[in-house]
Amino acid sequence: MARTSFMFATDLHGSETVWRKFLNSARVYNLDALILSGDMTGKIMVPIIKQPNGKYKSRLLDRDYELEESEIPKFAEQVRRLAYLPYVTTPDELEEIANNEEYREQVFEKLECEIVEYWLTLIPDRVPEHTRIIISPGNDDKFSIDEVIRRNPRVIFGEEEVVDLDGEHEVLCFGWSNPTPFNSPRECSEEELEEKLERVVAKVKNLETAIFCIHVPPYDSMIDYAPLVDEQLRVKVVGGKPQMVPVGSKAVRKIIEKYQPLLGLHGHIHESPGYVKIGRTECLNPGSEYSEGIFKGYLVTVDGPKITRLQRVEG
Repeated sequence: MARTSFMFATDLHGSETVWRKFLNSARVYNLDALILSGDMTGKIMVPIIKQPNGKYKSRLLDRDYELEESEIPKFAEQVRRLAYLPYVTTPDELEEIANNEEYREQVFEKLECEIVEYWLTLIPDRVPEHTRIIISPGNDDKFSIDEVIRRNPRVIFGEEEVVDLDGEHEVLCFGWSNPTPFNSPRECSEEELEEKLERVVAKVKNLETAIFCIHVPPYDSMIDYAPLVDEQLRVKVVGGKPQMVPVGSKAVRKIIEKYQPLLGLHGHIHESPGYVKIGRTECLNPGSEYSEGIFKGYLVTVDGPKITRLQRVEG
């Protein structure tokens, strides 16, 4: 039987600080693998604007900066560590970004690809050669990052595929979600989600030792509770507290109940860390505090058809 230890994390949303901690965990815990379930990219741009005098101006966390060109790389790293996207630009282009939605989306897509590509260059110095790295995107990640991940020789791109972990355990990777209020790139109806999942599950050879890495958690599982929002995305409050409701996928729950894999790795809902058993399947969600630079993951050891370690890691 194959005994394998790995770290699972998800929902980094552009936080380079959390990404670095995730990579560093490979050496700290002497891991056989790292598994990441998407939502890698950030959504907030920090413009670094060239001025007529040759200097650059920017604003970060309510503080104004005036930079020499030589200071930009260090400042850009500071921005990335806060889960934002640094972008060197001009006043004219900034106006175009503000007023032209199509151009704005093109710029964001370019930035997100560049950030992912840069992140992957950090792997060789931090992750031992023997450690496998399996990455699948999440619902918030644009399709354009897929090719960036595929090109990297150290990474196994797993989206909508089944990846061999150790000769015995297989990892089913799936980043799509049921509909959200945010109209993200990889979301679809529950019916379509179930059809997509069935096609991927059909590739699994042994369900008894399979690991289902599905970004969205199963519906009404206690690891899928999020604040209820209205059409303006305002949180609904009852008795002074956010009204929490299950927002996971009914299709995912159906698939887990039907096939009963060894383990379910989920994320998507930052506010609901924990684990729950559905039949024989241990389903877990590490949660996310990416904006605070806090790493949240699960340290897992699987040994044949058994899970011998399931430990939450934060820091």
